[in-house]
Amino acid sequence: MDPEKALELVKNGVTLLLLDVPQFTLVGIDTQIFSVGPVFKGIKMIPPGPHFIYYSSSNRVGNEFAPIVGFFIDACPSEVISRKWDPHEERLVKLSDEEEERYAQAVKSLEFDRQLGPYTLSQYGEWKLLSNYLTRNVIERLEPIGGEITVACESGTIEKFPPKTTMEKALADQLRNSKIPTSVEKYQWKGCYYTSIPRVIKRKGIHGEQLTSMNLDKTELLESIILKDYGANEDLLLGELQFAFVAFLMGQSLEAFLQWKSLVSLLFGCTEAVSTN
Repeated sequence: MDPEKALELVKNGVTLLLLDVPQFTLVGIDTQIFSVGPVFKGIKMIPPGPHFIYYSSSNRVGNEFAPIVGFFIDACPSEVISRKWDPHEERLVKLSDEEEERYAQAVKSLEFDRQLGPYTLSQYGEWKLLSNYLTRNVIERLEPIGGEITVACESGTIEKFPPKTTMEKALADQLRNSKIPTSVEKYQWKGCYYTSIPRVIKRKGIHGEQLTSMNLDKTELLESIILKDYGANEDLLLGELQFAFVAFLMGQSLEAFLQWKSLVSLLFGCTEAVSTN
């Protein structure tokens, strides 16, 4: 890439400034993940739009890692998003408005340019396929209070869906015994605001063959959910499907996996909808 093109991408792209992140911490954006080196200060040349940022703190030698913490952003051209590592809570925290503005000016003056790794643009196409229905509206509807998504705070999910296999029981024990970060305790983490998807259709006044038919082909249920929960906007449902898939795939969220599975099961159970659309 020629210098003029690179400079244009730096100035017009989004910059993720990550201060004081310890060496060996894993930091990811979209489908890309990095191991933090001694001079790492963040990522530059990020295309504007929605992205998923995630990280995992490491021990001092880099061979053990904490559960992943992730959050979604929807960034504008030339925007600078700054976070600072809190060594006590082992997480990235937001800066004050004054610090945010000061560091943004420093980034735009290229003071951190040599310490910022470039976003791998050749992989951006993969991310676009995974996120083409993700919008600011979708993110704001679904993200938890504080924005952070982490399996470390999802022990309540296990209570709703009792473990069956040996691995599921081991995960349940690990989540129950895990220490919830202090920051999460402050606002009593309640998880993402996913749409409730009924597993079985139950209606008063409907029995026998008609009720069985409605459960075999869930087209009517899908249409009612789109109308009631998504305001007749199918794109919002697809946005939630992508949100949950990304949070599960990159963020390793159990809650997101269960929501993604519920949505996929619903869509696959709609024979009439598939044949008419």
